Amino acid sequence: MPSRIEDYALIGDCETAALVARDGSIDWLCWPRFDSGACFAALLGGPEHGRWRLAPSGAVRRTTRRYRDGTLILETEFETDEGAVTLIDFMPLRGVASDLVRMVVGRRGQVSMRMELVARFDYGALVPWVSRLEDGSLRAIAGPDMLILRTTVPTHGEGLTTVADFTVSDGETACFVLTYARSHQLPPTRLDPERALADTERFWRDWSSRCNPTREWSDAVTRSLITLKALTSRPTGGIVAAPTTSLPEQIGGTRNWDYRFCWLRDTTFTLMALMDAGYYDEAQAWRDWLLRAVAGSPSQIQIMYGLAGERRLTELEIPWLPGYEQSAPVRVGNAASTQLQLDVFGEVMDALHQGRRGGLAENKVIWQLERALVGYLETIWDQPDEGIWEVRGPRRHFTHSKVMAWVALDRAVRSIEEFGLEAAGRLDRWRALRQQIHDEVCREGFDSERGTFVQSYGSKQLDASLLLLPLVGFLPPDDPRVRGTVEAIERDLMIDGFVLRYNTASSVDGLPAGEGAFLACSFWLADNFVLLGRREEARRLFERLLALQNDVGLLAEEYDPHSRRMLGNFPQAFSHVALVNTARNLTYVAGPAEHRAHPEAD
Repeated sequence: MPSRIEDYALIGDCETAALVARDGSIDWLCWPRFDSGACFAALLGGPEHGRWRLAPSGAVRRTTRRYRDGTLILETEFETDEGAVTLIDFMPLRGVASDLVRMVVGRRGQVSMRMELVARFDYGALVPWVSRLEDGSLRAIAGPDMLILRTTVPTHGEGLTTVADFTVSDGETACFVLTYARSHQLPPTRLDPERALADTERFWRDWSSRCNPTREWSDAVTRSLITLKALTSRPTGGIVAAPTTSLPEQIGGTRNWDYRFCWLRDTTFTLMALMDAGYYDEAQAWRDWLLRAVAGSPSQIQIMYGLAGERRLTELEIPWLPGYEQSAPVRVGNAASTQLQLDVFGEVMDALHQGRRGGLAENKVIWQLERALVGYLETIWDQPDEGIWEVRGPRRHFTHSKVMAWVALDRAVRSIEEFGLEAAGRLDRWRALRQQIHDEVCREGFDSERGTFVQSYGSKQLDASLLLLPLVGFLPPDDPRVRGTVEAIERDLMIDGFVLRYNTASSVDGLPAGEGAFLACSFWLADNFVLLGRREEARRLFERLLALQNDVGLLAEEYDPHSRRMLGNFPQAFSHVALVNTARNLTYVAGPAEHRAHPEAD
């Protein structure tokens, strides 16, 4: 059985990532990319589906973990009756090959250790052919995939598992290097673990040292930014929503989705977080990825893409994996990629506008693309869609979707007004349509009896996405309709002080009821508190959210207050982006929320 979601830590090389449990087991790793087939898939099954465990062979009295300051290098200390060792796990940035390094360092006494390597390609389906090469290294091959294990520790096979039993004394170090390559290639050259460790530490510390710190919560902000960097594809600039698939939003349920793709929806919040932290190179790379991904006919825009902008993300079920704690089905690919979600037009336009205001380099192609997108939006904005939560029920006129259509028009108009961009006779028409959409939302999306905006036109449902209305500048934060919406969400969508996306007991999304509190929504509520002048309440909520981080500062997508467990894919980029932005909203008089809610004040 896999560990609890919050018991995992992340390591990676900015092209893929692995999850390491507190017991020293790497239970998830897709190679060579975030979205490749997993060679360790025990996270969604059992040890027989692939894992790499390295831990004391006897009883462990105490386990503690930490990242080296400012890095993605994980250190796990095991204490036994006989002594103590530190397990150092990291993935160097790639050169010719991709490596995963594990080093066992003796700290006190003498500790008996056991290594068990179960390599299974294609999400645990394929048992590789393992052979020993002339230099003593082990090679595992199945189809196009190859792993090479190099270590000075003697290994042998036991029941389709490579094992090693050894001892580490005070001052000694045992090293294991696992290297991925394509099976038709020659084995890559041997890596020097000590040099790789120094180079990896230098890279991460140089990167994290460039962060503009917040006065408070700087450790949490820096750790979140490092996590976002780790979820970024170094070759393409795309940022995956999470490095995992099918971690459930309800234990034993069916809300299990593949998040190893790049959502357009995350663009604005991510760009704001990166630019405010001083990471303009990453913001530029993310914007460049965005432009490449959406290039082409505006009518073919998708809500998510692959790491390099791939469009075909066919959803499949993996029947041989039982799922995390029997939460089935396990899915790869994501059918939501084919949905109509009108809000993405607003998110793309807002991201590009904020990038322009933040000083990212302008070029003609960007504005040409924006004009084409808004031109297409003019023809479809009044259609129903699947909305921000990607419902698999019938399409509706979701209030948030219409608001974001308004955002697209608003940012186009503002770009013309503020930067003198060429309007080509569109300005008056776009101003008029912006007002038309605003009027319709306020008329059709607002329940005057209850004094709150609602999830979709004519419904009585609340929706936490409505918290974004003041954050995107649709209405002033102190507008009575905004206050009423915030109060209604506080009253009806909160559980133990955290915010649900919507009432999943209803039939709105066509799925079985039940999920945890959505962490990004709770951060949005704190942002609203800031804008409403309720700063102490915002601070209390933010600190409660910070307390949900695991021992190494990571957050999943959701949290179940009843079982006190994290839920959903992990770690979740959107949760960490929201953390960074809320910390800055609380730290500065004009943080990201104020910046977007009152753009005219700049």
